[in-house]
Amino acid sequence: MIKVGVIRGGISSEYEVSLKTGSNVLSHLRSDKLNQKYKPIDILIDKDGTWHISGKPVSISDVFHSVDVIFNALHGNFGEDGKVQQILDQWKIPYTGSSAFASSLGYNKVLAKEQFLKLGIKTPNYLAIPKYELEDGPIDSYAVSVSKKIHDKLSPNWILKPLSGGSSVGMRICKTYIDLVNAFLEGVNMETDILVEEMIEGKEATVGVINNFRDKDVYILPTIEIRIPKDKTFFDFEAKYTGVSEEVCPGNFSNSEKEELSRLAGLIHTGLNLNHYSRSDFIVHPKKGIYALEVNTLPGLTDESLIPKMLYAVGSDVPTFIDHVIMLSLKR
Repeated sequence: MIKVGVIRGGISSEYEVSLKTGSNVLSHLRSDKLNQKYKPIDILIDKDGTWHISGKPVSISDVFHSVDVIFNALHGNFGEDGKVQQILDQWKIPYTGSSAFASSLGYNKVLAKEQFLKLGIKTPNYLAIPKYELEDGPIDSYAVSVSKKIHDKLSPNWILKPLSGGSSVGMRICKTYIDLVNAFLEGVNMETDILVEEMIEGKEATVGVINNFRDKDVYILPTIEIRIPKDKTFFDFEAKYTGVSEEVCPGNFSNSEKEELSRLAGLIHTGLNLNHYSRSDFIVHPKKGIYALEVNTLPGLTDESLIPKMLYAVGSDVPTFIDHVIMLSLKR
């Protein structure tokens, strides 16, 4: 039997979501469909960074001498940014998902947007704002200064979000100059660099990609349309994981829009040299066309996640997907 270590938890703010993704993967590996082929091993990284196997603290050496392959169910820092991938590469352990370099590229929203532009893909205008430091001066004057810079260079409304991190974590919207000032006074960049984007009005869409699936080198899953309650304005972390959003699969887009969304998702996946699977997020403006927002190199596999919904829409399921990406990782 193939020993599959499922790494979950981690040191990021997405700890709880990672627990759910990992729990689902473990559950499917233990199911009648897969339990004759795989022996699942629960590998937990706690919030302090300590590794555990089946609840017992262990060394990294213990972990990698216990498995044949790793299913990476981490989200956020350390899991999606290339760091755990570097460790796995050092130990020569095959793993699911993209390489260390591709993961770090996709995780950094500015680097990803630079790649979108190189690939000829539109993305909203943006500014990167460094983390606030004491040498930047009193917070009051700093907030006014940085808000003026944003106001002068980007048209309202503005989306503010961490430069790195999950696709919907820590997002907020500012509609006026005063909103911007207040956001910086409240410490929007006290902990991390942030990305400020022009907000593009339109339908939100997300498209999944799988490598070498159903006899296609790059298999494009159906486009999902994200419908957000009016009081939410955009697809934030709460809308994503508390069920207040509505996901329509396949989405209500024209055939030409669906074709272009599929093309762009495939182009992002191949253009950034991503492996196994990914999910790209877009805004479809009624007149200006399609804008790429960001790419997720390790999409969630919780009950609320979008990749499972896409799989079901094409007559597949999560166990088939898990089996497929594990087999891909063993061939890496």
